[in-house]
Amino acid sequence: MVSNYSYLFIALGGAIGACLRHFLTQESIKLLGKGFPFGTLAINVLGSFALGCLYLWIEQEQREISESMRLFIGVGLLGALTTFSTFSHDTVMLMQNSDYIKALLNIFLNVSLSIVGVWLAVLLVKG
Repeated sequence: MVSNYSYLFIALGGAIGACLRHFLTQESIKLLGKGFPFGTLAINVLGSFALGCLYLWIEQEQREISESMRLFIGVGLLGALTTFSTFSHDTVMLMQNSDYIKALLNIFLNVSLSIVGVWLAVLLVKG
């Protein structure tokens, strides 16, 4: 059940995650330049790693984490930092359930359709 404050926790985590994403992107440009999107790569890997750690910590340690904290960290903070973390987690969960075809389809569709979406947007905007 969603509490009255669920969206507040998501929004607060999201604000922090979005600011962190911007900061890390700017720092990577300062350090490594604009020749390759190192910031995006680092953010996606960091976010995926963090989400994996969070869920593994909860499951393996049998820790109880409040729904508010899960929403703040998992959906808000890491969701705003990168949705790639959720995509990665979903794919690993499919593989752990031996749904390898679905996992491969998830990878293919997310990557290819997202690229096509950007490509179509560029075509549309450029006319």
